[in-house]
Amino acid sequence: MAVQINPSILSADFARLAEEAKAVEGADWLHVDVMDNHFVPNLTLGVPIVEALARATDTPLDCHLMIEDADRWAPQYVEAGAGSVTFHAEAAAAPVRLAREIRAKGPVPPWRSSPRRPSSRTRTCCPSSTCC
Repeated sequence: MAVQINPSILSADFARLAEEAKAVEGADWLHVDVMDNHFVPNLTLGVPIVEALARATDTPLDCHLMIEDADRWAPQYVEAGAGSVTFHAEAAAAPVRLAREIRAKGPVPPWRSSPRRPSSRTRTCCPSSTCC
């Protein structure tokens, strides 16, 4: 497996966000951590910032959603221009359906399971990585 370079936009100077995104063009992905201060205890970027980043750079955006109600929000990140949308299975009411919906729109829809949350739901809804 080849090494990929995926710098995180959270390391950027937010006063110069477009410049910072352009500075890392050539990277495989630009990683965007989205946190809602409910699913995880931090608040970061939302859909409008992803839309702006998608306009500012040719580097594909890898959006990692650490949010509640992934069913509602994940499709909006796809529409905003994300090339990859990762969500936590336990944050979606129907994770398999959501993964298929995201994939049908083009982006790669992997999901993650939080180490502090039970993983049985993830195993139940997606026993193998081929389901989505």
